[in-house]
Amino acid sequence: MAALAWLIIPVAAALAAMVWAGWAARTPRATGDPASLAEHERFRAAMERSTTSGGDR
Repeated sequence: MAALAWLIIPVAAALAAMVWAGWAARTPRATGDPASLAEHERFRAAMERSTTSGGDR
């Protein structure tokens, strides 16, 4: 019976690792939030303007 208990531990760990790996490898969901995407685009445009304005420091 003790040998069976020692066998259950790695089997349970392997199953837990398989579940975690499946969860970690899932494809990310698209948020589809147009307001957030618009804010990000405005941020990128502002950052692009600030780096291309060519101010001497």
